[in-house]
Order: sequence, then structure tokens, then C-alpha cells
Amino acid sequence: MVEAAIPEDLAAIGEIYAHYVQHSVATFELTAPDDAEWKQRFASVTEAGLPFLVARVHGEVAGYAYCSPWKARPAYRYTVEDSIYLAPAAAGRGVGGRLLDELLARCADAGIREVIAVIADPGPQNPSPFLHRRRGFTDAGRLTGVGFKHGRRLDTLLMQKTLS
Repeated sequence: MVEAAIPEDLAAIGEIYAHYVQHSVATFELTAPDDAEWKQRFASVTEAGLPFLVARVHGEVAGYAYCSPWKARPAYRYTVEDSIYLAPAAAGRGVGGRLLDELLARCADAGIREVIAVIADPGPQNPSPFLHRRRGFTDAGRLTGVGFKHGRRLDTLLMQKTLS
């Protein structure tokens, strides 16, 4: 089940994200955000009228997704960047697809026109480009060597979907 996140979900969200910060290059953050930072992120997203969602499996948070403004300048107000992370045990079970489908629907309802995905290290083992392409995102560009984590230089793939 995919539904709006609530503040009580933030601890589980933080645990999911911390896994990726510590063990992967899916995010370029080097230190996992603390509880106060998660409260700030949640407030920023929801106060902007943007979706912040969780997927529950057997009542537990199995993943989350949200959109944040792409840039602060007012001309970008109809463009957002998506973020989707799954608990490791939820990977490969369709949870990411359900989250992204609902995220896109709620973005459209909020008047968003463009959704940008910034995918770190879009190599063959990364399922995120496939997930996004299946939902109509197209490749918009690649930034080479812009990240450095776990002793590696990393690219990012930019993908984009127009909602209206």
C-alpha cells in the first residue's frame, strides 16, 4: 500500500536511507541525515504541497518517495526532482514501481509539469534507470565524474518526464 508519509514514518525512512548512504553510491551523501534533518526535509516537501509517500508491506515501511523543487528560482516552480529508496528486502518486488506511479499521479494533481530524476552511477546493476524508463522518463543527459564516493568517480544520469 502506498500512502502519504506521516512524521512517525521518519525513523524508518531514515534507516532505509542510511543503508544507501553507508553501503552504496545511490546517493552522494557521505553521512546519513539525523532525525532533525529528516523532520526538516519532510516539512519542506509537504509545506510546498509536494508528495512525500511511503510504501507499506505488512504494515512496515518498505520504501519511500518524494519530490522536491528542482531549483529555488521561481521560473522552475513547476519542475521537481524525485527521490525513491527501498528497504533492501523490498527490492525487486514492484514496490518502487508502485511508489513512482503514485508519486507521478500526485505530482500531476499538484500542478507539476516536469519531473527530473538524477540517478547516481547508472551502471548495469542500477535498477533506477529501468524503473524510470518504464514510466516514460527519457534520458536528458549525463554528467561525468561529478561525484566521488567509496574511492570511485561517479557519473549521474539525468532523466525527465513531462506530466502535462
